[in-house]
Amino acid sequence: MADMTLTDTTTDTTTESCCAPEQQATCCEPSAKADCCGHDEGCGCDAATATQAGDVREQVRERYAAAARVVERHTTGDPSAPSSCAPALATTDAAGKQVFGGALYESADAAEAPAAIAASLGCGVPTAVADLKEGETVLDLGSGAGADVLISARRVGPAGKAIGLDMTDEMLVLARENARKAGVENVEFHKGYIEEIPLPDASVDVVISNCALNLSGDKPRVLREVARVLRPGGRFAISDVIADENMDDATRADMQKWTGCIAGALTEREFERALTDAGLVDVEIRETHRVHTQAASAIVRARKPAEAAV
Repeated sequence: MADMTLTDTTTDTTTESCCAPEQQATCCEPSAKADCCGHDEGCGCDAATATQAGDVREQVRERYAAAARVVERHTTGDPSAPSSCAPALATTDAAGKQVFGGALYESADAAEAPAAIAASLGCGVPTAVADLKEGETVLDLGSGAGADVLISARRVGPAGKAIGLDMTDEMLVLARENARKAGVENVEFHKGYIEEIPLPDASVDVVISNCALNLSGDKPRVLREVARVLRPGGRFAISDVIADENMDDATRADMQKWTGCIAGALTEREFERALTDAGLVDVEIRETHRVHTQAASAIVRARKPAEAAV
């Protein structure tokens, strides 16, 4: 999902919602922030745990909740729709080229779910390479406004099912409304974390995602969860941002402005190793377009072995 800059005439919501850096070193999950921020003693977590867990998750949730509110105001034309800021969605790169969002979809896809695709903040079109078949069950991680869920639902047909998973209430409201408007019934939307997928083992045929994995503070755990919920022989097909091998810390900080990679995108080599460690095979990583001078959007595919318990 693309990043957005959140500004307000009175407060900067991108900084006020988090502890100061020295306080973050001892914060745990967002629920512990009240005991951490503004106090000399934290809750006992180390800096790495804080950065990769609660703080990352909360920052992602806050910025995509804000994005959903902006979409609601735009689509309804209702100035009273909730909004705490007036954000601009950064769907272009530094040169002004469209590298995120609904413009990446083919016109046929846009016709299937116009409202959801207009709200897309993804970096690709995973449904274009997922090879979806009639009757399959598809899971979309970080489903946002529901574009890829609705496209998947139509492709797997009434005998199949498309499931969206998102942690942001505001996005889930948008997605369910978009499904209602599109008249698509073989869909489900669940609230939850992609690090803790709330589905049984071996319950889905395909896992897709559109630029959500890079937002996780624990990507190996996400991939282990993917392997768990996939049926034997199941497929993994996502669009995500991959970092160049030579990306330095300064560039990673700049990446936050363009892709929302708060926790940092993986390199191709890191991605391949994480997929293999999770027990997935036939890994394929193919760059589709550049999103930054030192990063690209890529299609990442793999599958769960037909005869292996992961």
